Amino acid sequence: MVDKALVTNSISLKKYGINNAKVHYQLDPETLHKITLEKNMGREASSGALAVNTGEFTGRSPKDRFIVRDEITADKVWWGNINKPFEADKFDALYDKVVAYLDDKEVYVRDCYACADENYKTNIRVINEYPWSNLFAYNMFIRPEAEELKGFEEEWTVINAPGFMADPEVDGTRQHNFAILNFTRKVALIGGTGYTGEIKKGIFSALNFELPVFKNTLPMHCSANIGNDGDTAIFFGLSGTGKTTLSADPNRKLIGDDEHGWTSENTVFNFEGGCYAKVINLSAESEPEIFGAIKKGAILENVIMNDQGEVDFADTSITQNTRVSYPIDHIDNIQKPSIGKNPKNIFFLTADAFGVLPPISKLTPGQAAYHFISGYTAKVAGTEAGIDEPVPSFSACFGAPFMPLHPTKYAEMLSAKMKEAGVNVWLINTGWTGGPYGVGKRMALKYTRAMITAAMNGELGETINHEDYHIHSVFGVAQPRTCPGVPTEVLSSRQTWNNDEGYYAKAQQLADAFKENFKKFEEYANDEIKAGGPLV
Repeated sequence: MVDKALVTNSISLKKYGINNAKVHYQLDPETLHKITLEKNMGREASSGALAVNTGEFTGRSPKDRFIVRDEITADKVWWGNINKPFEADKFDALYDKVVAYLDDKEVYVRDCYACADENYKTNIRVINEYPWSNLFAYNMFIRPEAEELKGFEEEWTVINAPGFMADPEVDGTRQHNFAILNFTRKVALIGGTGYTGEIKKGIFSALNFELPVFKNTLPMHCSANIGNDGDTAIFFGLSGTGKTTLSADPNRKLIGDDEHGWTSENTVFNFEGGCYAKVINLSAESEPEIFGAIKKGAILENVIMNDQGEVDFADTSITQNTRVSYPIDHIDNIQKPSIGKNPKNIFFLTADAFGVLPPISKLTPGQAAYHFISGYTAKVAGTEAGIDEPVPSFSACFGAPFMPLHPTKYAEMLSAKMKEAGVNVWLINTGWTGGPYGVGKRMALKYTRAMITAAMNGELGETINHEDYHIHSVFGVAQPRTCPGVPTEVLSSRQTWNNDEGYYAKAQQLADAFKENFKKFEEYANDEIKAGGPLV
């Protein structure tokens, strides 16, 4: 925590066009917590954590994310439904409206940075309308020492005004909320939404453009941890697949839970200074590290509490996307600084609600590239209106909403680094076994942990051979025949169904979805990658 005596409690924001606002600078977490309670913007949970409701939006709004088309981005960004262009003059006009809106308010300003590796450090200034949003920035970005604040010069500025509503017809947005990146002005402009994830994902998206383009570093939507022997493991996965849960391993030190860079020096570094975990159905028994991190300084989002402040983590009446943010040092077993070397294992996590992918399989380099570009998981019944059976969901590079470049750019970088480092790549199904969603059941966390541990310990065989592995007849991936701590029948998704005809029909349905999704990448993929897809 920064020594209050070494910093002022206010700074000028005139260069941003904010002249009259009451500015609170670099407030400590306790003060921001207190102000939030005083303003009736949150409640204190029995654990001491601050609980807030983010309002209309309880998750990101990908359709309202834009990138300003300018000389920097015009020829490099992969424009389309994910990266939607915004005109520079429209941005300038909207920016002026937002800062005018903030000009007569109290605002909360935090100087911080992203990227734990000193060679990639990116200074950030965050200007928030709400105190709890500023506490989120304290938790999620890296906290500078007092000396680092002297002469601080930001590279990126986040301006976050949840109460400002855009006029789509005038401002050029889709609706009243927006998150816009401007690479010329180096501003992330966010309005109309209180969901805090937009703040961190704005900077993540900026780094996902700048690091590969300017610094030959692969940005990754992944978690990472490191073993006692210095071996780093990387976990890719979309929301809800277990990225945070599986990287919080009591026997390994956590590097970070969501956003990392992989350098040309073969090191992996955390972008962030905190964790942002889902808390749906959280318990001390199943996820003790995350459960224990929910204490004073943490922020719970959109949870239901009783009059005593006790949280019902099973209650999803506000949203399935209940969350907690906390500084990474709320986890006891962490790597300091948040940097690892020598990546040895990469895990692609998918929650396959069709229940047909093996719980663990080893991938060839071609298969690894194919599955990375595909970025598969599944939506289950009840998560969205109109979904009454599993629906395949593909997000390139396991993070398409945050990737400004073409997915094959990231896939080529990953493939090159995998071969250079000699890493093993594994596909992990944290989804359903014994049948699809509604018939089967979710894979037991203890079995998934045992499989991952065995993979990292080299207990599943160094090479893919007939003695140790079975080749899946539909997807072509190599299934281990045995695994310490896991019943043999669990390792075969087909056997758990006890219905071969039903299993293969559902497997073919998913294979067809993979192939249909990959059509848009085929012209960019080489023969090795194309051969990494389903066999039939």
